[in-house]
Amino acid sequence: MTEQPGPGGRDPAERSGDAARSGTDLVPFRSAVRTWFLISLQTFGGPAGQIAVMQRVLVEERRWIGQRRFNHALNYCMLLPGPEAQQLATYVGWLLNGVRGGLVAGVLFVLPGVAALLGLSVLYVAYGDTRIVTALFAGLAPAVLAIVAQALLRIGRRILTHVSLAGIGLAAFVALALFNVPFPVVVLGAGVAGYLVSRLLPHAVVGTGTAGAGDGEADGRAPVVADDVLHRAVPGWRRNVRVLAVGLTCWVGPPLAIAAATGVGSVFTTQAVFFSAAALVTFGGAYAVLAFVAQQAVEVYGWLHPTEMVRGLAFAETTPGPLIMVVQFVAFLGAYRDPGALDPWVAAVVGALVVTWVTFAPSFLFIFLGAPYVERLRGNTGLSAALTGITAAVVGVIANLALYFAVHTLFTEVRELTWGPLRLELPQLASVQPVPVLVGLAAMGMVFVLRWSILRTLAVSAVLGVVVSLASGPITGLF
Repeated sequence: MTEQPGPGGRDPAERSGDAARSGTDLVPFRSAVRTWFLISLQTFGGPAGQIAVMQRVLVEERRWIGQRRFNHALNYCMLLPGPEAQQLATYVGWLLNGVRGGLVAGVLFVLPGVAALLGLSVLYVAYGDTRIVTALFAGLAPAVLAIVAQALLRIGRRILTHVSLAGIGLAAFVALALFNVPFPVVVLGAGVAGYLVSRLLPHAVVGTGTAGAGDGEADGRAPVVADDVLHRAVPGWRRNVRVLAVGLTCWVGPPLAIAAATGVGSVFTTQAVFFSAAALVTFGGAYAVLAFVAQQAVEVYGWLHPTEMVRGLAFAETTPGPLIMVVQFVAFLGAYRDPGALDPWVAAVVGALVVTWVTFAPSFLFIFLGAPYVERLRGNTGLSAALTGITAAVVGVIANLALYFAVHTLFTEVRELTWGPLRLELPQLASVQPVPVLVGLAAMGMVFVLRWSILRTLAVSAVLGVVVSLASGPITGLF
């Protein structure tokens, strides 16, 4: 129900303006906490699904924020490294309820996923070698391929609107898949390419961060909280120093304590350093950085096997929260297998929680430090062009991820072909696995023909994997 003018004829927008200026909440804090918790339980299906949930709840149902401001916040969150959906929640929470609103929104966005994935990781390590669990993953892993393919096509249709953008996406795919170019270099090059394209072909790159984008509301109704009275802060060096001091202490404090307690060479310190660095280059969402994480975790550090990386993504797909939460699974297995002086189970939990912390803590720092400046950057065409170039490259990055997972899911043997700077993984056709191929084809039909939801597709694929796998022999183990 729409709010009516209060005493003295003052409407909700005026009262919201007073609240913003006085630093109080623009919406009741208790109601905000309850809403963010309910949103956190619905954040399945990757960033597209998570953003859609926030769009429906915050913009269409509660009307706490207008479509224009929602789009602006989303577009500039995509410029930052880290999970854009979680950062969007933090940003909107800050706009509505200040710093405590941003903290609540960001923490609740990931908390259910942390708990769920930690439980699944325990089950996997305890029972992952049994026949029934193997059969489950024989269905889940190829279903993930169908979901990644769907994300690739959906993002590609939305982003590659000009041949120059398609060229950036193709170049990113070739650089990663054939020449093993470092991921940060690909991201930086894409941003520069987007900016240059905007100078040479202005019509090819449509700015996505302009203040005028999406002026009209979806249903013609104005938001309850007026667009121009949302929380804001005046950027300045005093505020920056304060935010940096608190944010950096919270970010690096726990890893430094772990390093002091376990040594700089421990798996915990190695994981904390690696995933802290990864958090700084995760442009374009989880799909874009997973190929980089998978390559390093599997080939460089040996924390898990390629097929286990796919299984971890399947876990992340079936739990609420950002898909980048798969790094928790990676850390859990790596610490369990190299626990040092700790009990393996204790080491696994410590590793998982430390990596989760260093993965998401930077997002809060980026939002609280940069939000006041981001508010002033509305309409900056140069940054919008760089964003467009990066998002075009994300299409190529996701295509590389799909290729990586397909090779290691559908085949048991892969050989590496190298020729100068060229580096290519070729599957051995004789090692094809019939069960993943059959389930993968069925999952493609569920996603693209029947248009089933991600959870339904994963559930049915898991059942198919069990039925087809167990039909070939007796069960050797149960939960």
